[in-house]
Amino acid sequence: TTSSSSSTAPRMKITNGRWKLSEDPDDRKDGLWIWGLFKEPLYPFLLLQIETDEYPISGVEEDSLKPLRLYAQVDHKRDKETGEVELGVASLNLREIEQMKADPFGAAKVEIFEEVKVGQLTFRPYDAKET
Repeated sequence: TTSSSSSTAPRMKITNGRWKLSEDPDDRKDGLWIWGLFKEPLYPFLLLQIETDEYPISGVEEDSLKPLRLYAQVDHKRDKETGEVELGVASLNLREIEQMKADPFGAAKVEIFEEVKVGQLTFRPYDAKET
């Protein structure tokens, strides 16, 4: 895919992805489900997962980046006056996963991950006139 501003710039190919409206996954507390009894449930975050294809790096050795799985937690809100959805700027992250023993005997294991920022994700409304 190319855009008018950078028609020759190479792009990573997205092979798969998914999204989910959610509460803060790091701070669930009692949850926002109770608001569903009174009005539309509130989900202030869009959790996004994007999988990419292998990305060739031009050069003598023909290196490439392996396929990536990227994650973002995007602020999600609805403008009260217009009803339009507004998506905020988000960090684009890779997850470095480490497997650890969950008991002293090593029978049970748990995966712990740390998110490493690799970029930034912004959204803009689609304008059919630009195509």
